[in-house]
Amino acid sequence: MISCEEAATICSKTQYKEASFIEKMRLSFHIFICKTCSKFSKNNKHLSSLCEKAKLHTLTEAEKVEMKENIKSEI
Repeated sequence: MISCEEAATICSKTQYKEASFIEKMRLSFHIFICKTCSKFSKNNKHLSSLCEKAKLHTLTEAEKVEMKENIKSEI
């Protein structure tokens, strides 16, 4: 059986579709046994779905560089 810390790591990897089949199976078994990790997993999935629905906008690399240059010139 995996530890709760490992379960949290695998849960996060699953969220980003980086977990292997074996890791997912180990996580499923752990979640079946551990109610705390089960709740964590459920909350993690909910948070992921909210972020996807929000359609968050991030800056492009060019915008980030421009912003950094503007900050440096102001200092």
